[in-house]
Amino acid sequence: MKAPALSFSKAPVKFRMPTSANLVPIRLDIEIDGQRFKDAFTWNPSDPDSEVVVFAKRTVKDLKLPPAFIAQIASSIQTQLAEFRSYEGQDMYSGEKIVPIKLDLRVNHTLIKDQFLWDMNNFESDPEEFARTFCKDLGIEDPEVGPAIAFAIREQLYEIATQSVASARESRISKKGRRGTEHATSSKSSGSALDLVKLFGYRSSVVRKRKDWDVYEPIVDHLSNEEVDALEAREDRNIR
Repeated sequence: MKAPALSFSKAPVKFRMPTSANLVPIRLDIEIDGQRFKDAFTWNPSDPDSEVVVFAKRTVKDLKLPPAFIAQIASSIQTQLAEFRSYEGQDMYSGEKIVPIKLDLRVNHTLIKDQFLWDMNNFESDPEEFARTFCKDLGIEDPEVGPAIAFAIREQLYEIATQSVASARESRISKKGRRGTEHATSSKSSGSALDLVKLFGYRSSVVRKRKDWDVYEPIVDHLSNEEVDALEAREDRNIR
């Protein structure tokens, strides 16, 4: 398979997730009458809006939640989709951008910490494939860990992409005054990206700086039932 070539054009592109699949990270945290529902998943913004209500009804039925959750789940999803769609059609800068991604999450009995760099200019990148490889390499068997890692990556990429929209907007407003700064930033980023390509090749969007390999190697801990209970109790206290 031919590897996609990296492009270092400074021209803006239209907003979308900088990944092969243009999926919206959706996070739900809803509490009604003392009953709480939390979930995180991705959604295709091209799907018809009618699917949102269907999903909400199916979720409430499958989890045996009170019917009042249907409207809240649907409303939360629709709000997040509307925010994503508000960026569509706007310019964003994606080229020459190597960004740090950090993982610090607990999934059931598994704690994961990691840090690496991601190429925002590679629109063929695949967080789900990275997560599957991560779990396979580190011997993680819990099937919920991979999706949680992919979601964490997508959530951070989404935030960076929206910031890129704001940067492109500011650039249009004060292009003349920012021209020197933009040129200096682009030159520095371009050099970093070219160095990373030389070290790691074109195939992967994920890289680790050689000097940081010992400091930022992945950390995976498996917690006992007692440790999980203690963490969950602490999280409940923080929420209250």
